[in-house]
Amino acid sequence: MSDSVKTAVRREVEGMRGELLISRQGREPKKHFAPDPRIPSRDSVPQTFHHLPTRHGGAAENMACDFLMLQRYPEASLPRFRHYGWHRPAHTFGYGQKIAFIRSQLATADAPMELCRRFTGGGLVDHREDWTYALVIPRGHPLECARAIEAYRAVHEKLAQALRDLGQPAETKQPCEGQPASQPQESPGVCFVKAECHDVIVPDTGVKIAGAAQKRTKHGLILQGSIWRPSAPAVTDWDAFLARFSEGLGEALGASPQATPWPDFNESELEHLTETYASVEWTEQR
Repeated sequence: MSDSVKTAVRREVEGMRGELLISRQGREPKKHFAPDPRIPSRDSVPQTFHHLPTRHGGAAENMACDFLMLQRYPEASLPRFRHYGWHRPAHTFGYGQKIAFIRSQLATADAPMELCRRFTGGGLVDHREDWTYALVIPRGHPLECARAIEAYRAVHEKLAQALRDLGQPAETKQPCEGQPASQPQESPGVCFVKAECHDVIVPDTGVKIAGAAQKRTKHGLILQGSIWRPSAPAVTDWDAFLARFSEGLGEALGASPQATPWPDFNESELEHLTETYASVEWTEQR
């Protein structure tokens, strides 16, 4: 990859056009994009969505793959979903968080682990015992056109249903009074410490099971979601959960899941993106 292309990629990663959405806060995008003829209208919803293979990677590689899934997907008009794992113990944190705060939260960590700044918002997420996924809803899809908090609610209702189907009590946090949709949280803080509006919780205790961070660009809306498995002890078969959650997403998207091979992304771009997300400059930029 030439230096000019590397520079362009870095600029896109560091300044992706669009709005960081922490949709449990109901924050809406401030930018509007011109119509893209490649993207279906509200009256032309795709009949399928792509269910990609499960992959494991390092923290930086996982973030690079999510970026490409949003920005470079070959069939941009189709929703796409993937579950993925982690090669090593890792934490990720929201794009807008201060590195000093993150370091303070990890000061007592008992083992070394990877640390990576996401391109989405949200709090500090411990991936050592979580179940992680990414969902991209393409621009023009009715769920992408909805308010951010509505997309968040729709996805988490299906996630909670999949948990209940496997014996784990779960519901989305309601009501949302006291947290107006237009009012941002002071700091995303640490994920799973406190549940926010439409997070998935254990009904009797309010313990948080699942949350997600979002970002909207001209290509669509991405949710990077995390389920804290210790909060869902009744689920013993996570492959079964994946199948049920995928079916539920199909209902939310109005499309059937279709098993799809991993897309043929540009390998040199993936390599450079991984280097960018692993760099000190990216991790400690603020």
